[in-house]
Amino acid sequence: MTGLFQDKQVVVLGLARSGFAVAKLLVEQGAKVIVNDARERIECANEADPLEQMGISVICGGHPDDLICRQVDLVVKNPGIPYHIKPIEQALKLGIPVVTEVEIASQFSKAPIIGITGSNGKTTTTTLVGKMLQNSEVSVTVAGNIGQALSEVTPGLSESDWLVAELSSFQLKGTVTFQPKIAALLNVTPAHMDYHQTMEDYVTSKWNLFQNQTPDDVAILNADSAICRELVEDGNLNSRIIWFSKDEVAGQGVFIKDGWIISNLDGKETAILPVEEVALPGPFNLENVLAATAISIVAGAHIERIAETIRMFGGVEHRLEYVETIEGVRYYNDSKATNAQATLTALTSFEEPIVWIAGGLDRGVDFQELIPVLSEHVQAVIAYGESSPILALRAREAGIESIIQVEDIEEAVYSAHEISRSGDVVVLSPACASWDLYTSFEQRGSIFKQAVHRLV
Repeated sequence: MTGLFQDKQVVVLGLARSGFAVAKLLVEQGAKVIVNDARERIECANEADPLEQMGISVICGGHPDDLICRQVDLVVKNPGIPYHIKPIEQALKLGIPVVTEVEIASQFSKAPIIGITGSNGKTTTTTLVGKMLQNSEVSVTVAGNIGQALSEVTPGLSESDWLVAELSSFQLKGTVTFQPKIAALLNVTPAHMDYHQTMEDYVTSKWNLFQNQTPDDVAILNADSAICRELVEDGNLNSRIIWFSKDEVAGQGVFIKDGWIISNLDGKETAILPVEEVALPGPFNLENVLAATAISIVAGAHIERIAETIRMFGGVEHRLEYVETIEGVRYYNDSKATNAQATLTALTSFEEPIVWIAGGLDRGVDFQELIPVLSEHVQAVIAYGESSPILALRAREAGIESIIQVEDIEEAVYSAHEISRSGDVVVLSPACASWDLYTSFEQRGSIFKQAVHRLV
C-alpha cells in the first residue's frame, strides 16, 4: 500500500488524536499534508510541534480562505467537525473527497477488521470482544473510538491479527471503501441529531458499516431492533447475516433459551452459560454480551473462554461502573450515557430505589420518553448544568417529589449522600453531553468518582 498517497495534496482538518495520527501516516506514505485546526496555537502545541518537526505545515487559529483549492486531492476531517463549516463546503463544491481517518487507516490494514457500532453499548461490546479473543489466545488489537486511533495501529498489524474497532456514526459517515470482515450493529435510537440533522442521515451513517461487505463477510445484527430488521428486509446486505437476541431466533444466531445463552452458528445449538452467571448488570448489557459472543465465535474464540470472560467481565469505566458502597448506598458511574436512551437502559437495570443524577449540555432535547421510567424506578432527581430546568420539569411530571437542582457534579454527589438511605442506588447517568461544564464524559465521570470517594 506504500505510495498510495504519494505526492497527493491532503488537508487534515482537526488536530485531535485521529488528526495527528492520520497526518503522520499520510506523510510517511509520501503525501503533502497541511493540518488545520480552528483552535489557537497554544491549545494545539502538543500535536502541532511534533508534526512540524516532521515537515508538516500546521495552521491554527481559524480556517484560511485559501485552504481549500482545486489542487487539493483529499480532505480528512476530524469525525466531530460538522459538514457545514466553510472548508468542507468548499471541498464538496469542488468535488474533493471528504473522509474520516477510519477510511484512510483501513486502507493500510493487512489485519481483518471487526467494526462495531450502535447508539449505545459500543465500548462495552468492543472491550468484551477484545477480552474474549485475548483469552482465546487470538492475536487482537482494540482501537478506533476507544483507545488508539486506527491510523496508529493499522500499519503494524499482520494478516494473522484481528483489529477490533469501535466506530461512531461521525466516523462512519466519512467512509467510502471501508470494508470490515465482521460488522456489528448493536442498536439504533435517536442520537446526535444536532450533528446529523435527520434520523435518516444518522441511520445511513451507521449503515455505511456494511456498504462494502461481500458474501465472504459477516453482518451481526440485533433481531430485537426494528430498524435492524427493516434494513435487512430492504435487501441492502450482501454479507452473511447472524442475529443476536434476548429471544430465540430463526436461522443463525446467539440468543437466550430456557435461561441460557445459546449459540447456533453451525446448524446445532451450543449452550454457553446460564444468564444468571453474566457479571454485567442490566438487560441492555445482556444484549452487549450476546453481540460480543456472536462476534467472537466468528473470529475464532473458544466457547469455554467466551463463557469464562462473560463470568469475569464487570464492565468498563464510565459505563454503569460500580464505584463504592457507602452506608449501604451503592454508587454507579454511567457518565457515558450522553442521550436519553442510554439513561433509560441504566435506570431500568436496578430493582432498588434510585437517586438519579443527570444534566449537562442543553441540545434542545425534551426528555419526554424518560417520564414513565422515572415514575417507576426513580425516587429522587438531582439535576445540574444547562439541562437542569427541563430535567427537573420532567421529574415533576413523573410525580417525583424529591427534586434538587445544583451547580455541578460535586454538589450533586454531596446532595445524593444527604438524601439517600441504605438500600438505595445513586446513579450518575446524565442523558446529556458533558460540554457545558466538562471537556469530556471521561472527565465528568472521574470527577463523580473522586467526589464519591471523598464521602468515605
